[in-house]
Amino acid sequence: MATSRGIRRAYDVRLSETGLNLSEASLLAWVKEYGASTQTQLAERLAIGRAAVGSVIDALERKGLVTRRPDEADRRVWLVSVTAEGSAVAERVATIDAKFRDDLRTGISRDERRQLADTLVRLQENISSVLKPELSA
Repeated sequence: MATSRGIRRAYDVRLSETGLNLSEASLLAWVKEYGASTQTQLAERLAIGRAAVGSVIDALERKGLVTRRPDEADRRVWLVSVTAEGSAVAERVATIDAKFRDDLRTGISRDERRQLADTLVRLQENISSVLKPELSA
């Protein structure tokens, strides 16, 4: 958990020049890459609650980086889209992310990264197995 918190803090420091935190940058990058998305889709993608995603969307909207518009297919649903300014910021976020990932990999071989990824996937599968009985109760 300490490593996870450290990575998040480091991302927030690296992203500070954009005026975004990691959650905001992640949502902005997702919408830029995959197009207009609903709040539910974004909550699933970011693995956080709909209310928390709503707060992130509100912050990005106040900064002029995303807009909400009704979904033509279902007027009860709002679609979140990136603005022109948001697109430019998302490009900067991608550059920062690529550099930061390179920095994180310093001194760690490709084989070591692959082994870590495999271990983390197995750990996630174990977590899902442990939670499955809890979620179906």
